[in-house]
Amino acid sequence: MNVIAAPLRHNDQQARARKLEPRRPAASFAEERLHRKQRLAATFRLFARYGFDQGLAGHVTARDPEFPDQYWINPLAVHFSQIKVSDLQLVDHDGAILIGDRPINTAGFTIHSALHRARPDVIAAAHTHSTYGKAFSALGTELLPITQDSCAFYEDHVVFDPFSGVVLEDSEGERLAQTLGDRKALILQNHGLLTVGPTVEAAAWWFITMDNAAQTQLLAQAAGPLKPIAPDIAKLTASQVGTHQGGYYSFQPLWDWIVAQEPDLLD
Repeated sequence: MNVIAAPLRHNDQQARARKLEPRRPAASFAEERLHRKQRLAATFRLFARYGFDQGLAGHVTARDPEFPDQYWINPLAVHFSQIKVSDLQLVDHDGAILIGDRPINTAGFTIHSALHRARPDVIAAAHTHSTYGKAFSALGTELLPITQDSCAFYEDHVVFDPFSGVVLEDSEGERLAQTLGDRKALILQNHGLLTVGPTVEAAAWWFITMDNAAQTQLLAQAAGPLKPIAPDIAKLTASQVGTHQGGYYSFQPLWDWIVAQEPDLLD
């Protein structure tokens, strides 16, 4: 007797089980502010775990939801692994510290102020002196689409050239923002990496995965000739793995893990 299997039927609940649910919009500025600050503190803890800390260097910012010309940033000389929500400081575009009693990284203010001013769509921006980011930046070239992951940055990042010392002048910050344009990432030649996003989660994830892409290309180049992905396939893959929504979702398991490991970051 031949048995013909009936076609599978999926109800709405089963379909939803295969998809990640989008975040529910915050009910108030206070709720959204807390969400951003918690994810920002978690980002620093994660960056410490990845070894992205380097003395006084490194800064990640999150725009305030109620006052868009102000943003939250890490205080100077506090190790990433020790940063809590209560340590974050509120700064305006003029560099005035509105909440907090510690100094901030001057280069961090110069870079992030220009970025937040030039890109209203940017909620968060991340820059550190990660080892592989620095090593790759010395090549003065863009990332090649040699893996599925690196395709996330295909035609969506650019090199900031040349290096002109620590970014302390407003004009340099403005030039950096202009070079970034509407892209999500920047390779600062002889300096390191910078990523931005419409959520803290996306900006943080893009930094982590961009540093990994830099490491991967350095390893591959050292092993032998590269075989980049064809442009049409790289562009297609970028549309699949390079969305900001994808960056937001990719951050979620890291958030769950770091909060379970270091719940004091929420203090």
